[in-house]
Amino acid sequence: MEYLRTLGSAAVSSLVQKSGLNLPFSLGIKVTTLDGLCNLYDGTKRDDGSAVSIFEYDFSDPAKKQSRTLAQNTLRKLRTTRHPDILKFMDAVESETLIYIMTERVRPLQSALASWSSRNAQEKEDWLLWGLHRISIALTFLNEPCASTHGKICTSSIFISPSGEWKLGGFELLSNPKDDAAVLYSMGGLVPGSSSWASPEVKKGGWSALKDTPLAAPDAYALGLLLHAVFNPSHPQPATAEPPHPPPTSSSRGMIPSSVFVAFKKLLNPNPKNRLTASSFLELGMAENGFFATNRLVKVCLGLDNFTLGSEAEKTSLLRTLKETASSFPPEFASYRVLPSLISALEFGGASAAAILPLVLQFGKNVSPEDYPNVILAPLIKLFGSPDRGTRMALLEHLPEYVDKLDKKAVSDKIFPHLQTGFADTVAVIREATTKSIILLAPKLNDRILNNDLLRLLAKMQMDPEPSIRTNTCILIGRLGPSLGYNTKRKVLVPAFSRALKDSFVHARVAGLMAFMATMDCFEVEEIATKVLPNMAFTMVDKEKLVRDQAFKAVELFVKKLEQHAAMMPDTVISEGESSASAGPLPAPDSIVNSAAGAAGALAGWAISSLGKKLATSELQSAMSPGIDRPISAPAPPGGFPLDSHIGELRKPSFAATTSTPTTPVTNSASISKARGLQLGATKQPASALADRLAAEAAAINSGETTNPWGNDDLIDVNADEGDWSAFESAPVVIEPKPISASNGGLPSVLNGSKSPRQSTDIDPWNNSSSQPESLHADPWQDTQASFPTLSVQPRKTSSNIRRTQSPASSGRLTPVSSPQPVRTGWDDASSWDDSEMAVSPVPLVIPSMAGMSKEEKAAEMIRRKEERKQRIALLKEQKKNSSKT
Repeated sequence: MEYLRTLGSAAVSSLVQKSGLNLPFSLGIKVTTLDGLCNLYDGTKRDDGSAVSIFEYDFSDPAKKQSRTLAQNTLRKLRTTRHPDILKFMDAVESETLIYIMTERVRPLQSALASWSSRNAQEKEDWLLWGLHRISIALTFLNEPCASTHGKICTSSIFISPSGEWKLGGFELLSNPKDDAAVLYSMGGLVPGSSSWASPEVKKGGWSALKDTPLAAPDAYALGLLLHAVFNPSHPQPATAEPPHPPPTSSSRGMIPSSVFVAFKKLLNPNPKNRLTASSFLELGMAENGFFATNRLVKVCLGLDNFTLGSEAEKTSLLRTLKETASSFPPEFASYRVLPSLISALEFGGASAAAILPLVLQFGKNVSPEDYPNVILAPLIKLFGSPDRGTRMALLEHLPEYVDKLDKKAVSDKIFPHLQTGFADTVAVIREATTKSIILLAPKLNDRILNNDLLRLLAKMQMDPEPSIRTNTCILIGRLGPSLGYNTKRKVLVPAFSRALKDSFVHARVAGLMAFMATMDCFEVEEIATKVLPNMAFTMVDKEKLVRDQAFKAVELFVKKLEQHAAMMPDTVISEGESSASAGPLPAPDSIVNSAAGAAGALAGWAISSLGKKLATSELQSAMSPGIDRPISAPAPPGGFPLDSHIGELRKPSFAATTSTPTTPVTNSASISKARGLQLGATKQPASALADRLAAEAAAINSGETTNPWGNDDLIDVNADEGDWSAFESAPVVIEPKPISASNGGLPSVLNGSKSPRQSTDIDPWNNSSSQPESLHADPWQDTQASFPTLSVQPRKTSSNIRRTQSPASSGRLTPVSSPQPVRTGWDDASSWDDSEMAVSPVPLVIPSMAGMSKEEKAAEMIRRKEERKQRIALLKEQKKNSSKT
């Protein structure tokens, strides 16, 4: 059968193409033939692809010539008559032999009645009465405002929309008696089967007799026959339809409800003047406790149509009815009649939005998966842009019911831009609901939003004034942790959870600890040891027992993971060759102690014994040198001078600066000692000796000989550490050497005599201030307790950022020289100390380490150092000549 229908559609399409018609639709399968007048087809609108129905009137057959007038009357009346319960006209195509009328997609009532035969009796009765209510409204509109008679009220003139609503069509005989082109009175009998709905006056005097009867009388009689046909489709027409038209008896009622039967008899009254009209039938049914007024489908439709104008009590009553009877509604009625009305009402927002949205989702369950995105999701996504808080709250509360059906593009592009406004809302409930909804939407967010935009918003939510929001934000970050990018995890998780651990709200601190535990797999072992545990340790002494208990569990969990990792690590990474040259053997595993005192004693003994084993016999018998060998990349010692050369012998410290030119060794005469008692460099080697030594080193470098068998770089470059120091509260202040001018022979310049060393300042031409802390100039013996430098929160500079000291030849800046002034050291009697000067070694050059350089970079660095050394040697030789002349 379907094959024949498709074949017929193809033949019609071919015929239309040959006729040259440009159709605004595509013909589909043929549905049925209506009374032999027209064919009904399913079709598709070309503009948007929407489903439509096509009524084809073909009068190419000479036997159907008279049907042309009926088809033209149908087209004219559908174009000019608009009503919700009348078939909706959309477009038409007319030719000499064909007329196509395009309407909304419908199906014949006859096929719908067949499908409803197996339904529950009460549901079927409600649906039939609701349909008759809609037809009564349409007839009332035609009879009174339009002053017309339909003339063809039967099952073939009624169609069912996708929503299950009854639509009145069949306008072939619709006529106004005042219209000169009225066809009802002259051609009413030409329609096949017209006698089955003809009224007694028509059967007695013909169709022309209707001109003298009330306009609504013929349609009212046909409405009574329609009522009998839909409730008793298998029964023949009632006896009153034939002369002498006896009144219906109770035995002929069949399935007609008793409440309707009284009105049914009045509709079939043989006297047209005493017959009940369609409008009176409607009023009777809509009266209090009437058969229309008590019908639940009728009540729902009326409530939905007037929802925006109704009071809050009426809205609440309607929503309660929908909730209680939703499961008993016909699926098409719920999906295409109730659902669009609810969505339309939801757009207005208000307090009822919270009650409407659950119903929308409940009725949406009957929608097919193909239609769900357009019918349900599209309106809901649009509602996220509504500024109404009630609507936004309802959308967020019921998000679990529809989030699985949302696609990623819709969430990222359409929902999240509106959703993020909820984080900054002034109402705390909206902010909290927005925060909770993220965990459901996170899998559908793109990487840019998830790892950037969202985390910025959550960082602000951690500072929210509401404790519950801060707590839920921490929980949310903990649940999002595994889905974040690798770099994002390392940057965000520890700071976010650490902030929660410092929260004043107890449960926020507990949430921070639990978040650490939940995301344990997100941290590498090194991060656990260096970042996680240090940031978590202080919570073990929290003032709240709940926090302390959770802290110990968390620490235990992370420590176990560290222990498991440590058990798989090797005992040592030092090779055999390195072990022989090291400070001493490593302690045996059984020497590990368990107490603080034992650990301190073992540590001291181990260090002393290791140092003693390292020194040779000749070294033990020799005196200690005044300088300490250090790596060239290490920072200069405090004050720029080494320790004193004699241990145990206290000498008076001196903090004066050196003179600008090198001099010969100073004698110990009393007069010179009194005048230059605080001059630095008095016990220094002469410049000639220094020049000779530098020349010898340069020659050794040129010849390829080195005194360091591992190269000229440090074995361990402590300043080349590029690790993360941001966890510390501060970093040690690096004292950079000042540029050395050519006028002072490469020695440090003299401080201004009018200021003490603590108050002296230098203006750096590179705009880098390098003031020395006061602790560097204080007496190192006044405080018996060890002092440690204060750390700075700024990140520590690596070796690549250390400025290289300029060579004397390239420095063009001169430092003014003034007479040195004696400086008090804080002691009471400074005159009792010897006036001899303390030797101060030159400020060591800060040379960047070659660790990490490539071979080409190391070669270039060595060439540069050689050139710099040559320049210093030449300068020192020149200074030596000048000194000998003077």
